[in-house]
Formats: sequence, structure tokens, C-alpha cells
Amino acid sequence: MLINTAIDECTIGDLGVVVLDELHMIDDDHRGYLMELLATKLLSLEQSVQIVGMSATLPNTPLLARWLNAKYYESKYKPVLIQEYLVSDSSIYSIATASAFFRALSQTRLSQPNNPCRMIQTSAHRELRGPVKNAVVALAIETASEGYGVLVFCSGRSECEVVARLIGRAMPECNKETSAKRQDIVHDLRALPVGLDETLESTIPAGVAFHRLAAEEREILARAYDDRIINVIVATCSLAAGINLPARRVILHGLRMGKDLIGPAMLRQMRGRAGRKGKDEIGESFLCCRTSELKEAIRILEAELPVVESSMTQEKRGIKRALLEVIAVRLATHINAIEEYVQRTLLYHTTDKARLKKLVEDAIHDLQNTGQIRIDSDGSFEATSLSRATVGSCMTPEDGLFVHDELQRALRAFVMDGEMHIFYMFTPLNIWGIGDINWRIFRGEIERLDESGLRVLQFVGINPAANSGKQLTDSEVADPRIVRVYRRFYAAFQLRDLCNEVPIPTIAQKFDIPRGFVQTLAQTCEGFAAGMIQFCDTMGWGMLKSVMEHMSDRLKAGARADLLELARIPYVKSRTARVFWENGMRSLRAVAAADPKELVPLLFLAQPKKYKTEKGDDERFKQKLLVKSGVIIEAANRLWAREQQLEFEDDEM
Repeated sequence: MLINTAIDECTIGDLGVVVLDELHMIDDDHRGYLMELLATKLLSLEQSVQIVGMSATLPNTPLLARWLNAKYYESKYKPVLIQEYLVSDSSIYSIATASAFFRALSQTRLSQPNNPCRMIQTSAHRELRGPVKNAVVALAIETASEGYGVLVFCSGRSECEVVARLIGRAMPECNKETSAKRQDIVHDLRALPVGLDETLESTIPAGVAFHRLAAEEREILARAYDDRIINVIVATCSLAAGINLPARRVILHGLRMGKDLIGPAMLRQMRGRAGRKGKDEIGESFLCCRTSELKEAIRILEAELPVVESSMTQEKRGIKRALLEVIAVRLATHINAIEEYVQRTLLYHTTDKARLKKLVEDAIHDLQNTGQIRIDSDGSFEATSLSRATVGSCMTPEDGLFVHDELQRALRAFVMDGEMHIFYMFTPLNIWGIGDINWRIFRGEIERLDESGLRVLQFVGINPAANSGKQLTDSEVADPRIVRVYRRFYAAFQLRDLCNEVPIPTIAQKFDIPRGFVQTLAQTCEGFAAGMIQFCDTMGWGMLKSVMEHMSDRLKAGARADLLELARIPYVKSRTARVFWENGMRSLRAVAAADPKELVPLLFLAQPKKYKTEKGDDERFKQKLLVKSGVIIEAANRLWAREQQLEFEDDEM
């Protein structure tokens, strides 16, 4: 979006260098697709913008260098020695001899190779009788006990929590100083709007945490891990590329990511977290698997990295969005310019030219037929309001058409005597992470809707009488639009609760989803709501834009309209703002004039859950809240002073 805006406003000349980190992600259907769009636009500019690409797992560097018109540099230098191991049936083997293992296995009837480097002691505990889980826990404790950092990767979110608990129970006791620091982390987490997760409450005192969390929690725990207050972080495999934490030892719990086997690229990403210069002298990675998986493990270890390909192929995201964007920002307005643009795509370097020409022709024809572009008599391409709204809102052509259809119907009949219609409109089109719809919960929510909410249901295409809580039929599942409507409405119920000050832990429990998902939904909805407002503005739908802007403020605040002024203050959101309001702190001025000690009991009341603490811990927690009170009052004073200045300037005019 930043690049599109810079091109549209003719400020792209101010841009000098763009760094594309994790360049191997270019063939990812989501992040990689956007990276490829960005790079191709930069290559099409008249101005010279330097592009720097970086990756540790890129197999076809020459191809990408040719696409980017770049020089490339490959290095096998490792600033920290990495030792890699394979663990099976309590035996540890060096991966350096994996080829020999594989040959021995394929040529003999042995179930696994002989001569391990060392053995892991078996455990008598019932929960650790499985050799894989026992190995993971033992290896984690071995390194953490020495004060070093450990990352454990598991196949799924629920397993992360289980493994974190197991490691936490087995960790040795720490000294008083470390214990106090860990208790401070507990207090910091407890003071967050999301409250303190029960599992974290039990594992953090042992120096263990998991990465299935809300954004604020991740920030606190990452800092604690970097400071070695927390020694073990347990995360899902899918987070390997997004974790930038130093680890003396990386442990992989099994070969799967969800139900699928991990690939060689993902395996290298996870193993590549081991060892950081300036943090550790060496790095270690351990791949722990069952004996029955040993051959599969060695096959993955020996496999070549998959070749990085374009995400614009027909099998992935296609080229239609790329063409729409360059036409909308007037980077290409004629077929010759389109052809030049296409030649700068990675797709051009990897696809048959005749087939590519057909893909471009079909995409342009489809964009014209759907009213997203116009072609003049001289063959020039011109963007329509619909295409400008779509590109300005960072949507795909297909999503732009869907939103345009829904907003046009809303213009004809918007349900204004309730909130569900606007919450539905603010729910992102592609909901990631909420899992499958819980039909029992969905039915209960529908049954509690008032007459206004039921009209919204019918308006978006859900028949309350026929569909309340039943699962979709096979024919309905085959229709992406129907599936999208149901999933969005299910998420809209969660969004409604958020904006009506229901605590995040309560929503998570109500809908049987992780708390991090609820907070991610809130953050995603903020971005999507901004896109919807931009869409309405570009289309000239001012009244609908105004309605959305008002509700967008509530979405950011996570509160009802009467708390919007208070919610502008940092750390004063949702429940905290309501507690302030109910105790007489109803304006910026009131908070700005307060004494920090006055706010401490209010912040204590605002905690999502009441906790039992020891006397010393309770005092430390109150000190944390006192510091937070000072920050809140200082911020309120700045906001209040700014308001007064604006009023003064208005009076002068």
C-alpha cells in the first residue's frame, strides 16, 4: 500500500533502498505474493531503487538475481558452530552421518542405526513414557539448567501448551533474584487487558513460556527470554520464520506441522534458529522422532531445498491483481507498458511465453468484463472507481467485487437500529485462525439475536429458521461465498463482544478459541475497517463512510461510545476505561488531574480475573500499577494540553 500511494502521489523518488528479508518466502501465497508485487513495481519504475534481498534458505539464487537484475553473493560462513542431531528411541545420532545411517537402514533389516552419540535416560513418569516427549523435555532442561536459551517447536498450538507444562514441572528451582524477576513478568502479564493465561501462570515461575499468545504478551516474553529470565520458549512450527530469538538449543518435537510433514525448507528455518553470534559459543539442533518415522526423517534431512517459484502462476494467486494495481496507479496504461511490466515479473522468467501471454489476455478481459478497467478506443487502459477503491483498500480483484456488491446492498438497506450489520461489514473477508465454526455456539448466538440482528442475518444471506446452527451441506461448502458469509458472521459475534467491553479471556472461553486469536481478530479488523472506509471514500459513499468511521473508533477502543474519550489514553481501553468511568474518572481532564495513587485501586479492579497472591507479590504488583498510573496520567496531560491548544487556535481564528 505504501508503494502504491508513493507512486500515485509522485513521491516514489524519495525512496532509495528496499530490503526484502526472507526472500525465499516469495513463493508463499500470501506474504510472498505481496513481496513479488512490490518488487515488480519497483523494477518497473523510471527511478532507480536499490533492492536488497536476503535469505538463508534460497536454492535458486541465480534465477532471482536475474529477475531482480542484481548481483548475488553466497556465503557458507557460520559465525557460530552448529551441531545437528537426530533423536530416536532415546538415542542421539549426529546428523553429519545421516547418509551412512540411511544406507545402513536401506540395506539391512535394522529398525534403527547402531552406535548413537549418547543415550537419554528414560523416565518413570507416566506423562514421559513416550520416548519423543521424554527426549524433548530432557534436552530442554539440560540446556535451560545451564542458563542458556531453548526453543522447542511443536506441531500444533495445544501441544505447545502441554509441552510447556511438562518442561515447567521438570525445571529445577532458581535463585531468589531470578524468581523475583519471573514474578515481575507475571505481574506485567497480569496487568495487560487480556489478563494472565493460566498455563503461563504456572510455567513462567519455572522459566518456561509458549508462543501461542497475544501481541503484548509476546513482546513481554521475548524481552524476558532475551534477558534470560525465561529460558524455554515453546512454539508452533509455522512460527519458525517469524521468531527472531537467540537459542543455544533448538528442539523439534516430531516431523509434522499440523497434519502435514514438515518440508526441508521449514526444517532449515527451525534448525536455523540455533546459535546467535554474541549470545552463544555454539548452537545445537535436535530433531526428535519416533522409530517408525526415522527413514522419513532422514529423507527430509537429505532432501534438496524446493526451488522458489512465482506466486503469480495460475495455480496460485494469478496475475490479475498485479495488472489491476499497475493500471490503477497509472504505472501501465497501454498494452505495450503492460508487456514491459510483465517482463519484469518473476513469472516471466519461469513460464512459457505463449502461456504467459494467454494468462495476461485472459486477466485483462476479465477485469474489463467485471467493470474494474475500461479500454478506450485507442487501446489505453483506464481504472474505474471500483478498481481504485479495490487497490486503495489493498484488496484482490475478487474481494473488491465481493465488497462492492455487499456495500451496494447496504446502501439500499442498511440495518441502523442495531450493531450487527456494521460488525459484520468490519469482519475481514478471509478469517484466519478462528478454526471451524462451533455450530452449537453459533446456534446459541443466533437464538439470542434481537429482531434487528435477525434482519441482518437475512440481509447477508443466512436464513435464521433454516440455518440456525446446522452444519453446511456439501453444496453449500462448495460455494466459497456461502462459506465466507457464515465464517464472517461467526467472527462478527466475537467482534461485537469486543466492542461491548467483554474481556478477551471471556470471549475466548465463550467461543472455545485461544485468547491470542481474539486479539488478532481485533487487530485485523482495525486494518480491514480502515480499508472499508477507504473503499467508501473512493466510491463517493460519504454517508456510509461516516457510519463506519464512528464504529471504527469503537473498534480501536474496544468499548461503547461513551468511553471513546477515555480510550484515547494509552493503557485505558475497554474494561479499564469502564472502571474509570464508573468511579468518576469520566474525561481526559479528570484523569490528567488525578494522583497516581488514586488510579492504583482502579487498575486493580480492572483486572480481568482476581488472583490470589502472597503478601510480598501483592505489594510488587501494586508498585507495577503505580508506575503504570504515572504513565497514564502523563499521557492524559499531553492529550489534554493538545486539546486546549487546538481550542485556543480555533478561537484565535
